[in-house]
Amino acid sequence: MEVISTQIPDVLLIKPKVFGDARGFFLETYRETWFSERNINVNFVQDNHSSSARGVLRGLHYQIKNPQGKLVRVTTGEVYDVAVDLRKSSATFGQYVGAYLSAENKNLLWIPPGFAHGFLVLSEYAEFNYKCTEYYAPEHDRSLLWNDPALGIDWPLNNIADLVLSEKDNAAAPLAQAEVFA
Repeated sequence: MEVISTQIPDVLLIKPKVFGDARGFFLETYRETWFSERNINVNFVQDNHSSSARGVLRGLHYQIKNPQGKLVRVTTGEVYDVAVDLRKSSATFGQYVGAYLSAENKNLLWIPPGFAHGFLVLSEYAEFNYKCTEYYAPEHDRSLLWNDPALGIDWPLNNIADLVLSEKDNAAAPLAQAEVFA
C-alpha cells in the first residue's frame, strides 16, 4: 500500500496495490501490521456498508463521545469524501481533507477519531464501506453543517442537479456552535 499525503497529516489517503488479470482483480483493504508500522494502533469493531444515489450528501457526522476512527472506501461508483478536524488542540482544527474515492481508483481514506466525516455521491449510484474503531452510539451522534462557510469545503456540486440531505444533516450545527474535541 502507498500513502498519499493530505493537507492534514493524520488523515491518510491509501492507494492499495491492485493485482489484476483477465479474471478480475485482487487487493488488500486492511492489514494490521501496515497500520502498526505507521504507529496507528487501531482495533476495528464495526463494519458498515451504505448505498446512495447521485446527489446524496451524508454528513458531516461524528460522535462526541466514543469517537470513531474510520477506514473508508467505495466499492461501486464514485464519491467526494470529506474529513474535518474537530480537535480544538490541533493545528489543523476546522480544516478539511477532501478526496475522490471510487470503485475505479480503489483508494481508501483513514480518518482518525476526532474528525467529522461525510461524502457526496457523484456517480448515478455508489456503495460506501467503512470500518470503525468504535460502535455507533446514537446518543453521542452529532452533525456538522456541510456548507458552513467557516469550513470552506469545495464540494463538487457542478454536476449535481438535486442535492439530497437528511433532516438531521439539514439541521446540523455550524462549527462555531458545534461540540468539538479538546
